[in-house]
Amino acid sequence: MATNISKLTIKAKAEQVWDAITNPEKVKEWQYRSVLTKDWQVGNAIRFNSEWDGQVFEQWGTVLEVVENQKLRYNLYAPRPDLEDKPENYFEMEYFLKQSNGGTLLQIIQTDNRPGAQQEKEQGEENLVLKMLKELVEK
Repeated sequence: MATNISKLTIKAKAEQVWDAITNPEKVKEWQYRSVLTKDWQVGNAIRFNSEWDGQVFEQWGTVLEVVENQKLRYNLYAPRPDLEDKPENYFEMEYFLKQSNGGTLLQIIQTDNRPGAQQEKEQGEENLVLKMLKELVEK
């Protein structure tokens, strides 16, 4: 199992960061033009669709927990030829927001039990996606 953690302090209120990670129009701006389909009700479906070099990518799962402006948790299945769409082949994403020193500390934890999951070192602003998120919220 791989548990990958990213941490980022964003100079904005938690409500602004929450909006950027839950609002489909804003998600599209920092997650490679991904189209997010969801209603943020626990137990309901979540889906990300994106296109890269003419190829369509889809991920889908379930909203597991929502505490507005504080915590978001969902699981996702990312199709690949060697993985069946079954619970043990889903990974989990958790977003934690905490107001801190005039900004918001955002911690993202990806827990991945899928075969071949890679443990990575902790990431922050050096991660291009997180950098785009920070720039979006702080502008």
